[in-house]
Amino acid sequence: MTQKCLTLADPILPAPDVKRWSPGRKAAIVAALRTGAISRDEACARYLICDEELASWERAFDQNGVPGLRTTRQQSYRYAQLLQPAGRVRYR
Repeated sequence: MTQKCLTLADPILPAPDVKRWSPGRKAAIVAALRTGAISRDEACARYLICDEELASWERAFDQNGVPGLRTTRQQSYRYAQLLQPAGRVRYR
């Protein structure tokens, strides 16, 4: 028996009735979008999510990978970005 190695080219999509979005399920949707396995409109309609939420998943995945898709982590990453200095500003 041979096992098939899964790649981004063969994403396994979650069931349409998902109630709990794990980071892996979100990553599967992002991978499917990127490979063209599913369109944005189709993903939004199938999973009952808005385009803005889908875009936020893509941003989180691009910035921090699968761990960035954890809801508890998104708050941490956002806070860390706010703490990074934009430039030296001196107050008198």
